[in-house]
Amino acid sequence: MLMTAGTVVRMRAARCWEEGSHSENSSMSQCAYPEDAAESELPDGCGLLHTSRKYLKLKNFEEEIRAHRDLDGFLDRASIILNETATSLDDVLRAMLLRLVHKPDNTESDCNLDLLMAVLFTDAGTPMEGKVHLLSDTIQGVTATVTGVQYQQSWLCIICTSKSLLKRHVCISRLVRPQNWGENCCEVRFVILVLAPPKMKSTKTATEVGRTFATMFLDITFRQKLLKTRTEEEFKEALVHQRQLLTMMDQGLTPSLKHYSISSICIPKSHQPLQQKDFFPVGKGIREDFARRFPVYPLDFTDGIIGKNKAVGKFITTTLFLYFACLLPTIAFGSLNDEITYGAIDVQKTIAGQSIGGLLYALFSGQPLVVLLTTAPLALYTHVIRGICDDYDLDFNTFYAWTGLWNSFFLTLYALFNFSLIMSLFKRSTEEIIALFISMTFVLDAVKGIVKIFQKYYGTSHGNHNADHISVLSLLGLGTSLNTSFHTALNTSLLANPPELTSVSSRSAEHSSRETAVLSLLIMLGTLWLSYTLYQFKKSPYLHPYMREILSDCALPISVLTFSIISSYGFQEINMSKFRYNPSERLFKIAEMQSLSLGAIGSAMGLGFLLSMLFFIEQNLVAALANAPENRLVKGTAYHWDLLLIAIINTGLSLFGMPWIHAAYPHSPLHVRALAVVEERVENGHIYETIVNVWETRLTTLGASILVGFSLLLLPLPLQWIPKPVLYGLFLYIALTSIDANQLFERMALLLKDQASYPPTHYIRRVPQRKIHYFTGLQVLQLLLLCAFGMSPLPYMKMIFPLIMMAMIPIRYKLLPRIIEAKYLDAMDAEH
Repeated sequence: MLMTAGTVVRMRAARCWEEGSHSENSSMSQCAYPEDAAESELPDGCGLLHTSRKYLKLKNFEEEIRAHRDLDGFLDRASIILNETATSLDDVLRAMLLRLVHKPDNTESDCNLDLLMAVLFTDAGTPMEGKVHLLSDTIQGVTATVTGVQYQQSWLCIICTSKSLLKRHVCISRLVRPQNWGENCCEVRFVILVLAPPKMKSTKTATEVGRTFATMFLDITFRQKLLKTRTEEEFKEALVHQRQLLTMMDQGLTPSLKHYSISSICIPKSHQPLQQKDFFPVGKGIREDFARRFPVYPLDFTDGIIGKNKAVGKFITTTLFLYFACLLPTIAFGSLNDEITYGAIDVQKTIAGQSIGGLLYALFSGQPLVVLLTTAPLALYTHVIRGICDDYDLDFNTFYAWTGLWNSFFLTLYALFNFSLIMSLFKRSTEEIIALFISMTFVLDAVKGIVKIFQKYYGTSHGNHNADHISVLSLLGLGTSLNTSFHTALNTSLLANPPELTSVSSRSAEHSSRETAVLSLLIMLGTLWLSYTLYQFKKSPYLHPYMREILSDCALPISVLTFSIISSYGFQEINMSKFRYNPSERLFKIAEMQSLSLGAIGSAMGLGFLLSMLFFIEQNLVAALANAPENRLVKGTAYHWDLLLIAIINTGLSLFGMPWIHAAYPHSPLHVRALAVVEERVENGHIYETIVNVWETRLTTLGASILVGFSLLLLPLPLQWIPKPVLYGLFLYIALTSIDANQLFERMALLLKDQASYPPTHYIRRVPQRKIHYFTGLQVLQLLLLCAFGMSPLPYMKMIFPLIMMAMIPIRYKLLPRIIEAKYLDAMDAEH
């Protein structure tokens, strides 16, 4: 029995096959009966054969660097057999192997011809052994027609891997006359044999090398030209000329080859520089955002609720995730603001502002998947404003309101004059540097927080609990107040214990101090472990897939509740730190705007401008990460309108003395991920996840904001039962999950991996390995630059941090192209 098995190459016809690989898993199996049973019940030579056919993308000679390197390697050590007179497949292959073995530069001392011949076929050890040969892995060209698939039968590429090989080998044989070797191989004139070791880099495997030569032999004009060559040199010249034609074709420069296409390969388009006319007329971007988003506005409330495909369960679990992911940082920053503003901005106001701002944004934004939060840089600006007010005897609420109004004024100008177009200059690599920096700050702050606890409780043997009542001035002095880390400052703004729990003997307090430190570490690590384990539970084989998805979506709420209960009830004898809470006298009180002088209002304008730069970059950058092409969002973007809405929301928050809010990372991308339908796919043995679609709804952010508002009823208890280490575990979890798809982190990990384990990503295919590592090193240097300013102990240096982020644009466009070729930079900045 004869059957063509293996993989096939797709033609570049416009009506050819769809994008992606359509494959059927394959392996050869045979009847596993005892020998006597097989002989008695089955006809002689009967067996089972499982056939696989898989469509491969054509090699792109313009973008994939291995295409040229494969051919160059072959030309340097050419094994070409012209006018082969053998007629049987066995004889042809044996002649090709002998040519490889007898080459002068051959280093395969342990090469066994019989073993290699056996590996080429699938029939070794089967009932039909010695009767019929079946090639184990081949590549052929096909053409799609209205009647089905037609094979190109004049050439055949045979690929093989063997542990006895040390390097890759390619041999091309041209037969004297066409040979009939069975179905789909009726008139073979060219045989391409590719041998390779099994452990190779994903772009250097036998399949990849075979794909290079198969792409070249797909052209019938090229094959006819090879038939006319008389010497090996002419044969090589024809190969080089074909490579040039394919490179020009992939550049779109060869009209005669238009009937081929490789639309599955993404070719980055050159970016058109921004011009002055792009920023006019005023409000153009906002009008376009309305025209794009308003027609689908009702669908934001009905998708997943009404219709056949319902996702109510996913909406509920995502709402719970957002609630906990927003509430705990809100409480923490509220406690921090309560300390640094002497009660002017407290936990109640922070929660109220988060709820109101989140509700308005969920209802009226153009991209409701973006999550708003107050952040550590905003707390720093509040701290600086408090210091200025103390130095110049200004009313804090009024000066804070004027700063916020100037910020909103500048944001309105940015929105009206379409300044969000500037963010198109931020390449993917720049965005990922900033995203990784933010993730690093979460990790660093959690580590600093737990170190602070150990210094307070574990490093001393007496006087630990008296430290709970250290004055605000000493805690926010020259040394500590200039530390911009959120958790370091947060530790000074939280009571270690409620006052009623501190009336214990000094001896018992000393005894419980170390227990508090150790338990805090265990609670933090336990929160991280449980949340991340449940997050990854959807990949496990346990329980029903629906239950696995629910547990994964509810990982954060389950872990927070579990370890809060363990800390509060399981270890009641150990006193854990609790959040500081001072109830507000008046929740909604408008600032007295007329009480400031013109000079003070002018200084507020300077602070407002710097603050607007932070808002502008953070809001647009996070929105761009949420709208990334790999997320497959279909309802469109609304950068200009969302920026104007942020200005309107923060105007109200400023007047009522509530914390400012803007788009938060990594909460927004994690929100998109929580609403996504994800599939696992396998490419060259590497498993990766891809988003199929995302439920673009307003209901999750709307529900989470309502729940945050109702949390005002839970103050001070039971929210005060949540210990600080749970918060640290929360931030570690958020940081860990946010770097899953960060390409910069993936490329940093390549430095520690074996080349055979490199994933077949687009940049691995298109960029030389050394250039990839150079680019990664340059990104790390930029990351260190951000850390130098963003984590500086000097608050005024951190205030110019937005300008440092803007400076990364000329670094990317002016400096990096002097070190690495622009085409490689564009390839690494491409999405796929």
